[in-house]
Amino acid sequence: MFKNDIRAFVPQIALSAGTMIACSCKEIWMGKQSNLGPIDPQLSGVPAYGVLKEFKTACREVKADPKKTAIWQSIIGQYRPTFLSQCDNSIKWSNDFVRQQLATVMFKGDASAKSKAAGIVKKLSSYSKNRTHDRHIHYDECLGMGLKVLAMESDHTLQDLVFSIHHCYMHAFMNTPACKVIENQLGVALFKHAQVPPRP
Repeated sequence: MFKNDIRAFVPQIALSAGTMIACSCKEIWMGKQSNLGPIDPQLSGVPAYGVLKEFKTACREVKADPKKTAIWQSIIGQYRPTFLSQCDNSIKWSNDFVRQQLATVMFKGDASAKSKAAGIVKKLSSYSKNRTHDRHIHYDECLGMGLKVLAMESDHTLQDLVFSIHHCYMHAFMNTPACKVIENQLGVALFKHAQVPPRP
């Protein structure tokens, strides 16, 4: 619809799917206090990479010492059927999606688009390096990994406008049941309200 002409503004934080959305834009505007985060998928709050890593560790340890079977059985036995394949598919889907978006949007026309995209996805999805799903990745690190990031501090007028809008929405989230707002320049908006339990 917008022919890839979309910019992401991150006045504060864009983790997980927020990072995936930002990587789907032609450029990302961040401030000194802004952060992106890892794109490792979570299934009901459980890290998919962690599950697969743990399963491989269990297989290796049980093969080396069958006495450890009982220990690992209590952990692996909690996995529901197809859970391992769901973890594997989630990882492949999220990585493929971000890699494709980076190559065709952010790095469109760049001869090295595919290799740049692959390198960035490797860093954003590294479970061993990032260690936690809510790790904060600051402007300098985003720039260092090759993302097209611009500093909001480079344009004070723009920075003031972005933060004015950001503060309005933060005020709305704190004082109304709204938990998601999508709005365009024509005043057309979609508000998603959080389900507030009735007071006793």
